[in-house]
Amino acid sequence: MTAEPILEQTRYQKLFSTPLLHYRVPDADAFNAALLEEGARLRAASEGAQKSNRGGWHSSGNLFDEQAGCIRQLARLATEAVFLANDRIGAKTPREALKLKLFAWMNANPKQGFNAPHTHPGAHWSGVYYVAQPEIDEGNSGMIEFVDPRSDLPNWRLLKAPAFRMKTKIRPAPGDMILFPSYLVHWVYPNEAEEERVTIAFNATFRAIKRGKSA
Repeated sequence: MTAEPILEQTRYQKLFSTPLLHYRVPDADAFNAALLEEGARLRAASEGAQKSNRGGWHSSGNLFDEQAGCIRQLARLATEAVFLANDRIGAKTPREALKLKLFAWMNANPKQGFNAPHTHPGAHWSGVYYVAQPEIDEGNSGMIEFVDPRSDLPNWRLLKAPAFRMKTKIRPAPGDMILFPSYLVHWVYPNEAEEERVTIAFNATFRAIKRGKSA
C-alpha cells in the first residue's frame, strides 16, 4: 500500500504587492501648531491652486521652497521617510547614487471638502503628513482610500482575503505620515466635521546621479 503523501511548504512569496508605510512624529502638537500658523500666512497671501481638491484650499508652488523652520523640518522628515521606505522594500540602488526631488503642497479641507480620485504620475513615492484631523464618532469623514491597482478580480472577492480587497481606507491622526507608490489611485472622503482637515502632501522623485557629478 502506497503511503499517503504529505505536503511541506517550502517557500512563501508576496508577488507584486503594494507597500503602504506608516510613520509618526511623537509629541507633534507644537510642530503642527507651527505648520498651521505658516499655512494661515500662505493662505492670506494666495488663493491657491485647483488640483484634486474640491471645496478646499491647495497651496501653490512647491511648499518645500518655503524657508519657515517648520517647513524645513518637515522636508527633512519627508526625506528620511523616503529613504527608509527604499530600505524597507529592499531597494538595491544606494542612496548616494540617487538625486531626490521633493515637491510638496498643503491641503485644507473645510466641511464637505474632499479630494477626488487621482494618482501622481512621474513620481516614485507620494506621502501625506497629517497636521489636523478632526475627530468624529463614526463614518468616513476625512479618511483616505486606496484602490487596488490590479485589474478587478471579482472571483477573488469570494475569499475575502485582505490582499485582494478592491479598496482599503484609513484615517491617520495628527502627527502621522503615510507613504505609498505614486501610481496608487487614492482619494479623500468629504470632511463632515466643522473643523478643517489639514494635510501636507508631497511627491518624491529620483534621478540617477551620473559618475563624476554630485547631487
